[in-house]
Amino acid sequence: MDIDNRARIHWACRRGMRELDISIMPFFEYDFDTLSDEDKGLFVRLLECDDPDLFNWLMNHGEPQDSGLKKMINLIQTRNKARGPLAL
Repeated sequence: MDIDNRARIHWACRRGMRELDISIMPFFEYDFDTLSDEDKGLFVRLLECDDPDLFNWLMNHGEPQDSGLKKMINLIQTRNKARGPLAL
């Protein structure tokens, strides 16, 4: 997936699992455009992961082996926490 294809990335953010949507969608909407191209690439790679893995990582039930994906999980959690609770 191309990091410049915002519509495709937005579509890939919609996971169908509320817990994932609550974590991923706000990050995409508020933070994606401010990321470096490298971090955008990491985010896109993260979206290619399976939902159960994403859920476990975002809920702190394990972490990815890949250091880049681990960095992106931490960034998503940090930025979402700083924004506070959001309603979808």
